[in-house]
Parts: sequence; structure tokens; C-alpha cells
Amino acid sequence: MAEYVAIPLQTVLTGQNVVFTTDVIPCGKGQVIHRPGSGQFTLRGPGCACNQCFARYFVQFQGNITVAQGGTAANGASVAIAVNGEALASSIATSTPATAGTEFNHVSTFAYIDVPRGCCVTVSVENAGTEGIDVQNAAIAFTRVA
Repeated sequence: MAEYVAIPLQTVLTGQNVVFTTDVIPCGKGQVIHRPGSGQFTLRGPGCACNQCFARYFVQFQGNITVAQGGTAANGASVAIAVNGEALASSIATSTPATAGTEFNHVSTFAYIDVPRGCCVTVSVENAGTEGIDVQNAAIAFTRVA
């Protein structure tokens, strides 16, 4: 298991990634690779010539989000787990605050991600909405389940 966080407030533009600043529990096995201050993670598949064809990861994100100051609150704030730059529609988490920039709501989402043997995928959490968003107390965890 590996966990990464970003406690301070950050503004994330549409299509951009949430940046994670602290490796709370970094992966000691080299299966999850992250550079602090980046919004991208690399997940590795099995490298051996064994019978296992893929590695399956359970990825969970949670954080507090709102529409950034100056935006239209009615449009809502959305985040999604993205694989190789493409947001997974099934992982979109949306919050619609009454007022932009002041009312945060807690969102949580997850995805199972399969990585083929010998391959890698890039995972991020991106702003999947139409407005800039503010994100605070963001956390992402990776657990290899197969």
C-alpha cells in the first residue's frame, strides 16, 4: 500500500492534475512511483515471467473541493481518476457548492486499474469539470490487490 497527500489549498484548472506534495507511505517495492510535487503516479505491472498476466490496483482518492473563487458555483466542481491522461467516467466525483470559493464539500472516488505484465500506466486525479476548482486535504492511496 502507498499513500500520498496534499494538505494546502491548491487551485486546479480544467483538465489539470491535483498535485501531491507529501509521500506519507511511499511504495517500498517500486510498484508505485511518484515524485513529490507531481500529480502523476506510475503503476508497474508484474515484471517476471510468471503466470500472472497483470497487476490489479485499487486506487482511492478523497479530498475537499469547491468551485474556485470567481467561478460559477452552479457548474459544480468535479474530479476524476485518470489513466494515461483519460478521466475514468465511472470515477467522477462532483460537488455543487452554494457559493464559489467558500463552501467545500468532501468527495471520494475509487477505481480498479489493471496493469499488464511488463507495462506501466500513469494515474492522476484531474479536474473533470468546466470550472477551475480549489482542492484541499487531498489524499490518494494505492493498494495492489492482485
